[in-house]
Amino acid sequence: MTATSRAAPAPLGAARGASHAEAALAGVYEISKLLASPHRLEATLAGVLALLSSFLDMDHGLIALLGPDGEPEVVTGAGWSEANAKRYFDRLPERVVGQIVATKMPVVVPNVREDPMFAGADLTGWGADDEAPFAIIGVPIKSEDKVVGTLTIDRVHTDRTHFRFDQDVRFLTMIANLVGQTLRLHRVVSRDRERLMEEQRRLEKELSSTGGEPAPAKIEGIVGNSPALQAVIEKVRIVARTHSTVLLRGESGTGKELFARALHALSSRQGGPFVKLNCAALPETVLESELFGHEKGAFTGAVAQRKGRFEQAHGGTLFLDEIGEISPSFQAKLLRVLQEGEFERVGSSRTLKVDVRLICATNRNLEEAVSRGEFRADLYYRISVVPIFLPPLRDRKKDLPLLAKEFLRRFNKEHGSDLSFSEAAFSVLSECYFPGNIRELENCVRRTATLARGKSIVAGDFACHNDGCLSAMLWRGAARAAPQPASFTPLPIVRVGSGTARAQTPKPAHATAAAPAPASAPAVADVQSERDRLVEAMETAGWVQAKAARILGLTPRQV
Repeated sequence: MTATSRAAPAPLGAARGASHAEAALAGVYEISKLLASPHRLEATLAGVLALLSSFLDMDHGLIALLGPDGEPEVVTGAGWSEANAKRYFDRLPERVVGQIVATKMPVVVPNVREDPMFAGADLTGWGADDEAPFAIIGVPIKSEDKVVGTLTIDRVHTDRTHFRFDQDVRFLTMIANLVGQTLRLHRVVSRDRERLMEEQRRLEKELSSTGGEPAPAKIEGIVGNSPALQAVIEKVRIVARTHSTVLLRGESGTGKELFARALHALSSRQGGPFVKLNCAALPETVLESELFGHEKGAFTGAVAQRKGRFEQAHGGTLFLDEIGEISPSFQAKLLRVLQEGEFERVGSSRTLKVDVRLICATNRNLEEAVSRGEFRADLYYRISVVPIFLPPLRDRKKDLPLLAKEFLRRFNKEHGSDLSFSEAAFSVLSECYFPGNIRELENCVRRTATLARGKSIVAGDFACHNDGCLSAMLWRGAARAAPQPASFTPLPIVRVGSGTARAQTPKPAHATAAAPAPASAPAVADVQSERDRLVEAMETAGWVQAKAARILGLTPRQV
């Protein structure tokens, strides 16, 4: 089959190269691959007709999908432009199309120009342009024993063509059956998507209709009173009452696992298990065993039967973190579990059914991944029933002191200490960018508390005031890795002591001790734009706005 797919397709009526059966098998194989691809339905049907023209001596072909009233809803043609396909379908006598639909049987017209059914019909565009005799073959496209469309082609009679209508009918019937199955799946997915989107609209409407000024809602483990956070918490409280699948979106370090636990704790499944799994931490083969379980002897090392995370979470909640990192092949396996609620353990043929509330999380842009073909659209619609966007820490500046105090409280409890923050310490924290969000803030508090010299944490205890900020090093490393022009002037390194900030520019090797001290604002080439200067200053300052302002000689408000 692999050799067949790589070779050029042989015409079904050819007398040399391959037999009729081999050519038909190759055609079914190529067309089945096309129908399995996740493309727009009209584009897929056009591709089917293009492949048919490679396997049959045909000039034109039409696939018409009929609506409930029998009128064509989608018409795709080969040999004409897509815009003209409907017009050429209308030129077929209604009696011919009606016979295919009514009898659910193929129709073969050996010579269209002499057949009474086509008397007076406008055949312009069908057959050859030289008035040569041609045949028309039409077969029904069925879905659950109901005709939902027709597949029609023409065959031109020439001295070089040799074909048998019974072989053509059998081949086209197989293709029509494949198209019917694909159409049925498309309609099931479309109905499912509409239902999920309707449920999402209903929930959003319920959220928007919640009136009054709600009191700040408290959830265990989640700290903050900012409007951005309270809006998310209120949405979590409403969504938790349902069994809908939730997709938590947000940058790394925004606390997606905490909100997943809150959704479970506030739901009717709170008495059930809460099971979590990081999908990015495991290869595909291990991930399948982790989620679905395996039987004894299913693979090397499987010394006993093992339940997967879906079984462990039965009656409760399953949290899949980094869902955007799973491979396309595993996405198809996961889709079946989400759609049917059933699966088989690795190495077993027994189907198991589970009742699990699914919560997924990702920091990827899934919409872009779907458009690039890296993430299945049907799986995206399945998991994104209720998306919840978690705000980054820079949008929750009001929560910074509360979070810092909570992290310091935990540190004091673990180490038996009694540290506290000074007002200057809170000023330093408020000036930081924290690209790592809450996780980076916690690390910053723990690092500063560990190295603090007194009972009160002051500004000088922070790593960013001692050129040891890990975030600043990360950004500086990225800046050094980027290519720079030869005339690049290094920005000064700001050192903050107990007194006024001092800007120091690294000296070249040939500099003397008598060289004048650099100015507080960096000297940047004229060709460098104001935006580039600002970005470089922010990277040098570790994205601390106050430090970048001192580097540039500006106020924090101007930055």
